[in-house]
Amino acid sequence: PKMAAAGCVPVRVCHQEIVKFDLEIKAAVQDIRDCPGPLSALTELNAAVKEKFRHLRGRIQELEQMAREQDKESDKQALLREVENHKKQMLSNQAAWRKANLACKIAIDNSEKDQLLQGRDSLRQRKTTKESLAESASNITESLMGISRMMAQQVQQSEETVQTLANSSRTILEANEEFKSMSGTIQLGRKLITKYNRRELTDKLLIFLALALFLATVLYILKKRLFPFL
Repeated sequence: PKMAAAGCVPVRVCHQEIVKFDLEIKAAVQDIRDCPGPLSALTELNAAVKEKFRHLRGRIQELEQMAREQDKESDKQALLREVENHKKQMLSNQAAWRKANLACKIAIDNSEKDQLLQGRDSLRQRKTTKESLAESASNITESLMGISRMMAQQVQQSEETVQTLANSSRTILEANEEFKSMSGTIQLGRKLITKYNRRELTDKLLIFLALALFLATVLYILKKRLFPFL
């Protein structure tokens, strides 16, 4: 609309600022819609949008005041129609802002829930793994103790027949020394089992090696007792 020269520049500047704030608000609303979180980041974005709306509302009010001050009725009505359009656009931006906030908060809540569920699943899995390892360690310990008791019985039987195995006494003494050495290996295995939380893979390997060595010793003792000449 054609206006007096004294009022053209303020009106034109006011139009430019309204358009500028409108574009900035649209960009900020899109940033809110894409915000991955956390809530503190969303709060900062909302604070910036509120400030832009404050400036936009002020410029629209200034333009409305300028419109009412126009001398020509046609200029006045044209500016008031523009003011009304700007108000509608601002209301549309506010609605989009609310929707973007709702969508962002839902996305952040879902993300936090997923992280919480993953953390619970991880804790549950670790707890199950620890319980399984503890049960396995207990079973291995019981097996070792059973083998130890069996070996004690074998030694007792060997003592009862020492007279008939006089020629193999040296072999039996050596076996007894190896058995004492093996007791230290068993103790080491038990200590390693209690540290499975920090060194699970290493503990498994050491237990396996200790058990293999123990079984080899048992086989060796049985071989020496049952087949002393081999």
